[in-house]
Amino acid sequence: MTEAAIEVHGLTKRFGTKTVVDNVSMTVAKGEIAGFLGPNGSGKTTTIRLMCGLLTPDAGEGRVLGRDLRRDAAAIKREVGYMTQRFSFYEDLTIEENLMFVAGLYGLSPARRFVADTLADLGLTSRKTQLAGSLSGGWKQRLALAACIMHRPRLLLLDEPTAGVDPKARREFWDEIHRLAADGLTVLVSTHYMDEAERCHRINYIAYGKLVAHGSVAEVVRDAALTTMVLEGAGTAAAAKQLRKMPGIDQVAPYGNTLHVIGRNGTALRASAETAAAANNCSLHDADTSLEDVFIQLMSEAQDNIA
Repeated sequence: MTEAAIEVHGLTKRFGTKTVVDNVSMTVAKGEIAGFLGPNGSGKTTTIRLMCGLLTPDAGEGRVLGRDLRRDAAAIKREVGYMTQRFSFYEDLTIEENLMFVAGLYGLSPARRFVADTLADLGLTSRKTQLAGSLSGGWKQRLALAACIMHRPRLLLLDEPTAGVDPKARREFWDEIHRLAADGLTVLVSTHYMDEAERCHRINYIAYGKLVAHGSVAEVVRDAALTTMVLEGAGTAAAAKQLRKMPGIDQVAPYGNTLHVIGRNGTALRASAETAAAANNCSLHDADTSLEDVFIQLMSEAQDNIA
């Protein structure tokens, strides 16, 4: 069996009367890129902070990088790189100066060698004298990643790292993550982008504090057991209005000139879709269920824990 970098059981965290993380158990193998999905406020960030020793769980136990989550929190922090949703650096310092500061925080010696190696690894050498505040979103992201991996962590935790970054920079970032994972680094990344989730080896879906699905993308889609059909034609707008009131229809989603209908009751969905297609002069065919379809379904079925 592949060695686990993260293995936690029953993690629970409360803030006042609200349970933000509710009995979460998760395993992430060494060298794996694990996706962490869920709606805003679902507990993803709190779970990540529990795993890297920034927060203490109210219940549950586990090991991260072979160390006890409760007793060895300080040691875990030293072996983890944590990239938050907001890039953290001094905008009036250069790229190189920011990394020198981080090297000092970690006590890296010789600091200049660590900085030079990191600049080279992430293609930042030619920009090292550029002020951080003048960087585009993609280069800021790369600087943030450099600061997280310079101390050579064994585990990288990324909390929505590509929010607000253009598609080209996102792809380059993910290419870099796969390169790091191939060298043995374990990565846990939270994201709202379905194309990014599909680049993970395995995904974990958390909704309002509870882990409700996990596995490879193919396994999560299969286990959702949804039926998806597509209507196409000039009458899709009228069909959409009709379908939202019909049995078996859980989701109605327009995509350009087509209309996707999704539901758990395949028999009822097919009957409703055939009726609506005929009534509105649309063609109808089966389609593969996407991860986004599953994401929306799980969100709609989860119970909000705000109350």
